Amino acid sequence: MASELGERRLAAILVTDMVGFSRLMERDESGTISRQKLHRSELIDPKIAQFHGRIVKTTGDGLLVEFVSVVDAVKCAVAIQEAVEKGEADSPEVTRIQYRIGINLGDVVVEGNDIFGDGVNVAARLEGICEPGGVCISNIVYQSVENKVNAEFDDLGNQTVKNISRPVRVWQWRIGDVSGVVSEETRGWSPGNQDVRFCTSPDGVQIAYALVGSGPPLVKAPNWMSHLEYDWKSPVWRHLMQELASDRTLIRFDQRGNGLSDWRVDDISFDRFVQDLETVVDAVGLDRFPLLGISQGCAISVAYAVRNPERVSALVLYGGYSRGRKNVGSEVEAEKADAYATMIRHGWGQDNPSFRQLFTSAFMPDATPDQVNWFNELQRVSAAPEVAARIQSANDNMDVSKLLPQVHVPTLVLHVREDGIVPFEEGRRLAASIPNARFVSLEGRNHLMLEDEPAWTRFVTEVQNFLNQID
Repeated sequence: MASELGERRLAAILVTDMVGFSRLMERDESGTISRQKLHRSELIDPKIAQFHGRIVKTTGDGLLVEFVSVVDAVKCAVAIQEAVEKGEADSPEVTRIQYRIGINLGDVVVEGNDIFGDGVNVAARLEGICEPGGVCISNIVYQSVENKVNAEFDDLGNQTVKNISRPVRVWQWRIGDVSGVVSEETRGWSPGNQDVRFCTSPDGVQIAYALVGSGPPLVKAPNWMSHLEYDWKSPVWRHLMQELASDRTLIRFDQRGNGLSDWRVDDISFDRFVQDLETVVDAVGLDRFPLLGISQGCAISVAYAVRNPERVSALVLYGGYSRGRKNVGSEVEAEKADAYATMIRHGWGQDNPSFRQLFTSAFMPDATPDQVNWFNELQRVSAAPEVAARIQSANDNMDVSKLLPQVHVPTLVLHVREDGIVPFEEGRRLAASIPNARFVSLEGRNHLMLEDEPAWTRFVTEVQNFLNQID
């Protein structure tokens, strides 16, 4: 069951307050209070509800609001400022009411109905340096919403803010700064309309899942570190998701302890990973569907298919393995597993990405600087260090090798020849142990396949042809 003592989760935090509240109250107390109430009832609260925000608390002239979706948080902020600007247009400048808004995406601690933590603190400081009538957002928010909202942000660079030891890169929107959006016709299908929902596992953990696209379903099992929203901005994952959802309904989810799902959980184990997949599939209401596994998601997919043979129409397994490092019979691999777990616990959450860089270099040795920076940041924001280490340990200790002969659905296995994370032999072994599985070897070194490498075209062709034969 999720911990009841200070649950920790990732959230988009919006902080706002009125500019010059004391001055306005001194000039016209009753009029200011009356207009503030009018703003709340007719402009601000309805916008928060429209964009699925939760008002955590009020602070006299301000609000603290939590959103599941960072895109919704920014859209809400812009909508509020535009509505207030229009509503106050006829007021004399000396009595005109304006608000500042700051937004951050970060880790928060939940105590009852209240939230605390660095995510809240940074949002409050951003609000404090914002221009009247504007919206200031942190860099991680900007990376998540760029080209997804009808607003253009100016880069204010690194800012030193009160009680925050590290510089914060800040972006600011002002009234009139719009058209930061590229149309769907110009840039192709947009993922901004994905439908994020939540379901609850049997042990009480909230699992975030998303549906996007249209057509027959394709379920993607979880893999190492994900974030339902942050992934869409990613130069590492975006091309894969857009391709998979181009003619199908793609269903994916953040595994427990990571992304938008509950971070503070008691049980992180392989069996729970499989159970969470069962929970999501049941919540969506699917009867029969193909299942995609990538990396650790391959073992989860195999276990689910064996437990639920009537539900799975086909398996696509890329970059996978059936045995974790602790079960391959190698003392060296077991020592590597222990070393990685130690580095994650002690270095994962630091601002300096050197620890995370070790993992990134292994996952994508041919990545561009932009792709490297993105994956470094994903690892930091997607899970707390202790939880990331526990997820890694669960993967290192799993073993589904005895289940492989029990898979009796059409299966396509793909693996990169020089994969630096999962040896090619593990992928070949996976295919050889599943009855009638088809094996495709791909040229390359990247465990996470990038859009500009030759193997990507082969991967897309093989997967789409395989799924089309199943439909």
